[in-house]
Amino acid sequence: MIKFGSVLLGALVVGTLACAEDLIEPGQWKVTTMMTMNGAAAPPQAKMRCITPDQAADVAKTFGPVAGSVNSTCETPQSEMNGRALKWRLQCRGTLDLDVDGQFNFDGPRHYSATVISKGRMAGQLISDVKSELEGERVGDCTQ
Repeated sequence: MIKFGSVLLGALVVGTLACAEDLIEPGQWKVTTMMTMNGAAAPPQAKMRCITPDQAADVAKTFGPVAGSVNSTCETPQSEMNGRALKWRLQCRGTLDLDVDGQFNFDGPRHYSATVISKGRMAGQLISDVKSELEGERVGDCTQ
């Protein structure tokens, strides 16, 4: 189940943001994730990601939640853009009940920080409690 939570959270984090100009610049981004799963901290992980001009222009789509769960139905995600901050919530119900909250702060066009909290329950029992803290930093142009 821990692997499932990591895969789902990874999909949510990779697919995340809202429509506003100049929030982020397109280019190559280094995203560092510090994850705590069920009380246990994992070592930080850094991944590179190329953000295209189209993705940078639609941050809600780029950084917003991606609904996807087996044997569960997800509600339409709720999201709110306020200045340089994006806040969203995703709820899914079914075999696995999932509640995911994300808060992204774009403190400049070349840097953001975020917190994504995910709680998964089966038959009312908490089986997955994940907190991910992310830091994104533009490091250059995409090399494609």
